[in-house]
Amino acid sequence: MSIIEHNKQPDFYNKVANLLKEAKESVVRIINKTMVYTYIEIGRMIVEEEQNGKERADYGKQILKELSNRLNIEFGKGFSVTNLQQMKNFYNVYGKQQTVSAKSENAIVQNENLQLSWSHYLFLMRIDNIDERKFYEIETIDNNWSLRELRRQFDTSLYERLALSRDKKAIKELSKKGQIIEKAKDSLKDPYILEFIGLPENEKYSESELEQKIIDKLEHFLLELGKGFTFVGRQVRFTFDEEHFRVDLVFYNRLLQCFVVIDLKIGKLTHQDIGQMQMYVNYYDRFVKLDSENKTIGIILCKDKKDTLVEITLPENNEQIFASKYQTVLPSKKELKQLIENKGNEYPSNR
Repeated sequence: MSIIEHNKQPDFYNKVANLLKEAKESVVRIINKTMVYTYIEIGRMIVEEEQNGKERADYGKQILKELSNRLNIEFGKGFSVTNLQQMKNFYNVYGKQQTVSAKSENAIVQNENLQLSWSHYLFLMRIDNIDERKFYEIETIDNNWSLRELRRQFDTSLYERLALSRDKKAIKELSKKGQIIEKAKDSLKDPYILEFIGLPENEKYSESELEQKIIDKLEHFLLELGKGFTFVGRQVRFTFDEEHFRVDLVFYNRLLQCFVVIDLKIGKLTHQDIGQMQMYVNYYDRFVKLDSENKTIGIILCKDKKDTLVEITLPENNEQIFASKYQTVLPSKKELKQLIENKGNEYPSNR
């Protein structure tokens, strides 16, 4: 038996191990930040050197090729012509937007706006729409997304799905501030993309099976729900007039300071489904929420819905109950963008 086990001091080992882990993570962050600063400065130097020799059409290509050969000899692999071109593009996309503080050739640009890793920026630079690119950059920083999560959010068309519920002015705000959660509708998406649960689009499954798949991938589902959501429970039971009712999923949103109850429907949405959700929301508002908390939000996730049915069933000033479709396969970004363009015709005053 070791001394640590004999003295029953596992906390001592954990403290040392955690310190080493934090130190390792800190080193990685510093390396990533230094790499980003260095690459944007190399990009700046390449651009300026090419401008000095712009009278020769092939000067830029020769510079990159010669620089690549010499850097690979001295510093090893990692400085191919392609990589150097990416550094040049990095400066053209991000460096020219900033005030470059470096004046000497050996200086590294210390720019606080460059907060992501080089891998993140390589992915972001491939997004042609400037507003969309800025949105994903803001969200990645605010939510500390890994490159993998950034890819998923882009592949599931988060920007387009949020844009579908906004007018042109509000869409523009996404590129300036990211997703700002101030009222219930700000947190909604339509559709929600649940490709991570692994159910094919046309497969037959029950609501309980769908619920179990979501619980099995709860971390992914929380990311899909968006900012501020925490899990409270599943099949949460409440009783009145000697009748028992169960809410499929209950969450709490820390930003909105309210409960969010979710009902899952695998078929077509009916007015009875909306009425049931109204009852769930009323119960939580009257018997569960605190006086200091805001009104409960109810979301019905369904495979199919008619917006007219939802609108005619709910009050005109409804700000609590919403119905959204869900899909178990990735949508077409082209189709979503077309929907946004068509929706723009509804807002001529904002053009």
